[in-house]
Amino acid sequence: MAEAPSQPELEIAVDRGAQRIAGVDEAGRGPLAGPVVVAAVVFAPGRTPINGLNDSKQLDAERRDVLALRIRERAIASHIAVIDVATIDRLNIFHATMLGMRECVEAVRHAADLARIDGNVVPKGLLCAGEAWVGGDTRCRSIMAASILAKTHRDALMVELHARWPQYGFDQHKGYSTPQHLAALAMHGPCPEHRRSFAPVRSSMGIVADDTPAPALI
Repeated sequence: MAEAPSQPELEIAVDRGAQRIAGVDEAGRGPLAGPVVVAAVVFAPGRTPINGLNDSKQLDAERRDVLALRIRERAIASHIAVIDVATIDRLNIFHATMLGMRECVEAVRHAADLARIDGNVVPKGLLCAGEAWVGGDTRCRSIMAASILAKTHRDALMVELHARWPQYGFDQHKGYSTPQHLAALAMHGPCPEHRRSFAPVRSSMGIVADDTPAPALI
């Protein structure tokens, strides 16, 4: 009995069906501060892959930076969307992420036949065909590449924010709810880049969480 194809081999087989895949992934849904960043990447079908691609969370910062340069050189199309804190607080993090995904797909759709989204939800209103891939950032090279572009871009933005608000340590935790960050929130309160729609930030302001329903998807 023949062995089942490995995940990379399976992705190559799908791509040889003449589809140009726009891999889409995000970075920064969970942090208490800073934007959520979404990226889309399209590679030419059948082109020799970039060695070392992986889920961005499985790579160290130096390796991500090297791969990000190679991805930009090799992609036939790519786009990064930065969704700011005001939009996150207005729409909620889920809808803000969907907004960024739609922007990215619209920007690369001239080069893509299909948008492959990391996760289990395809954003409404995509301007090309779309499919959701759970664990796509470990299964599909174009999604891996998108995860790397999104992560490296967001990390750079958080280092810039650290220069403006060094008391929070954004350069270290990138806005995630580490003990260091929570202690800084308790001591200093939130800065303008903190997400007021997130419970730990509201708590630091003495605001009790409410049951306000999420806004409608735009």
